Amino acid sequence: MTVSSNSSDLDLGQQKVLPEWIDYNGHMNVAYYVLAFDQGVDALMHRIGITPDYLDEEKCSTFTLEMHINYLQELHLDDPLQLTCQLLDADSKRVHYFMRMYHATEGYLAATSEQIMMHVSLETRRSSAFPDSIYQTLSHLLDAHRTLPRPEQAGRVIGIPRR
Repeated sequence: MTVSSNSSDLDLGQQKVLPEWIDYNGHMNVAYYVLAFDQGVDALMHRIGITPDYLDEEKCSTFTLEMHINYLQELHLDDPLQLTCQLLDADSKRVHYFMRMYHATEGYLAATSEQIMMHVSLETRRSSAFPDSIYQTLSHLLDAHRTLPRPEQAGRVIGIPRR
């Protein structure tokens, strides 16, 4: 079963809901959605060339600046997860992306995470421009994602709607 609503989304691999991820409500605890998405970010970083070797050689990494998560449907013990990513924007130092978490066998969208990250020098702890090779990879991915529809949950503002 294909779980990605957009065939051009980046596949960030599969995971499984572990016993320690289950809370007293009998479903996946909110903190572990963040962990699962973070593991997906690791896969994204590897895909664009920001690997442990890159960190050692370039003395640079990425830091998350902002994250918005939408919890859409429960996940339970041993449920298989599939994560995908759609790039929304990028510049010389930042990437804005949208991740989807699907139940890998039932196909439903369980959660989304919209994030912005910044490239940072680990020596100065300040923002720094991506090297050309990384920026070119990001640009190619962004070009491939420009024609995808904007995710419904992207850009949401939190609040209680008033009539």
